[in-house]
Amino acid sequence: MCRATQLMDRDMQYDEMTPMAETIADLMKTLAHPSRLLALCAMMEKERSVGELATALGMRDQAMSQQLAILRNKGLVSTRRDGQTIYYGLADARIETVMAALYATYCAAETTAKP
Repeated sequence: MCRATQLMDRDMQYDEMTPMAETIADLMKTLAHPSRLLALCAMMEKERSVGELATALGMRDQAMSQQLAILRNKGLVSTRRDGQTIYYGLADARIETVMAALYATYCAAETTAKP
């Protein structure tokens, strides 16, 4: 039995999990765009400006701004203004935990598997 199944075997009923499942599904839809996913990865290290993120991801500033607006509207990133520059960072520890799990499962495993 896998760990996830063991955790689910506790007293929680599926009808009790439905509201949270909908919230998680919405989060996964938001993460399903490669540019948004990579932007969140970049913000794991530190806050980033639109220009920094756009350059790092090979995008135009306007396209990056559109993706960041979606992340902000979903509550995944927060902003801080310094003069004319707006910096984006992860909004809370939950998204950092999700991103760390995705990295450990997919990116770190891929890196260590290569010779």
